[in-house]
Amino acid sequence: MLASISPLGERARQQHYAVTMAAFIAASTVACAGLGALLGGAGAPWAGTRASMLVVGALAVIGVLLDARAFGTRVPGPRRQVNEDWLVTYRGWVYGIGFGAQLGLGVTTIVTASITWIAFACAAASGSWAAGMLVGATFGAARALTVLATARVHDPVALRTTLARLDRVRPRVARVATALQLTVALALLATLAVSAA
Repeated sequence: MLASISPLGERARQQHYAVTMAAFIAASTVACAGLGALLGGAGAPWAGTRASMLVVGALAVIGVLLDARAFGTRVPGPRRQVNEDWLVTYRGWVYGIGFGAQLGLGVTTIVTASITWIAFACAAASGSWAAGMLVGATFGAARALTVLATARVHDPVALRTTLARLDRVRPRVARVATALQLTVALALLATLAVSAA
């Protein structure tokens, strides 16, 4: 996606990068906020209980193991990606909205890390449509803002350089995110264990 939607690509398709990016970021944030609100409302009966916190903590630990492929399998999710034919079929704001909503939701395309599922478990555990919406909006905005990594790319050499740099840092970012997820999950589970004693 970073290679497809950049100032360089948008200019080649005679589209406006700022318009496409605004549509992409807004759609990602709104779609995720909506899903988070639905999950928050649906999770109300079990939210805020020790059981709900235990479920979130356990899922986060299992997610770390899945991210590390400890079970010999990847994080569950669909194998599809967005339809790149849209880039030459529709106007920038249309594919910005379509791609933003799909990628922002995180579960309608390839799921690369368990944090996607954990974010939605947290939305459900909040037990409130407003809190769930906040969790979802934060997740959707964070996913969308990564597309701005190519915002200053205006020629093919700069695009290749930027993409290569991002590929080099991706494993480190994944390790830091996984370590943070594991730390928070273990702290949550330890807090629950201590409070139960």
